[in-house]
Amino acid sequence: MTQTLFREDAYQAEAEAVVLLSEQRGIALDRTVFYAQGGGQSGDKGTLLLEDGTVVPIVGTIYDSDRATILHVPAEGADLPRPAMRVIARIDWELRYKRMRAHTALHLLSVVAPYPVTGGSVGDAEGRLDFDSGEAVLDKAEIESRLNELIGRDATVSQSWIADSELEANPSLIKTMSVKPPMGTGRVRLVAIEGLDLQPCGGTHVARTGEIGHASVTGIEKKGKINRRVRIALGAL
Repeated sequence: MTQTLFREDAYQAEAEAVVLLSEQRGIALDRTVFYAQGGGQSGDKGTLLLEDGTVVPIVGTIYDSDRATILHVPAEGADLPRPAMRVIARIDWELRYKRMRAHTALHLLSVVAPYPVTGGSVGDAEGRLDFDSGEAVLDKAEIESRLNELIGRDATVSQSWIADSELEANPSLIKTMSVKPPMGTGRVRLVAIEGLDLQPCGGTHVARTGEIGHASVTGIEKKGKINRRVRIALGAL
């Protein structure tokens, strides 16, 4: 099992760790700052710095089949560390921060458009949500204005944990119809945006909504009779 440091502090960009498994398919560490792909958010990229100074490029991060071990996927042909070796795991911070901003912005988008979410994707300073909006008309300018108003409140983003049973007893907390909350360990992580939103989520987020910056609604697409896809992009900070 890999200790998920990114869930405790999304701003931690590097950490010392011990290699548990080292194969071309992936390198497992006892602890990591690398976010593993899931919930519509891609896995982190970065490097592993070995004891002899060798740098191993990491091109992606995924969960192993047990869903408890995280695999850091090395670049093809990269030198692999030995099991039990100590390494420094370092993420591509610029890429991570873009995704943190985008993920938090999508939480706010789900507040602006209060419909069941049927799908979504977190990109690099951009993203999308698919809504089961029925016959409602989604106005691009109105959504963008409202979204930026919420961002401008600079609300605190925090996290807490509840038992799986508590979430099962409160299904209204779940907004996503297609992506199940990360359950199975006995507890579930809740992400709260002060005064605005509360939902289970395993992704990475900024500490305050003001860090998101200006958001533009770049398109609203029809994806079936009652589904609408809303795309957003964030400006440079």
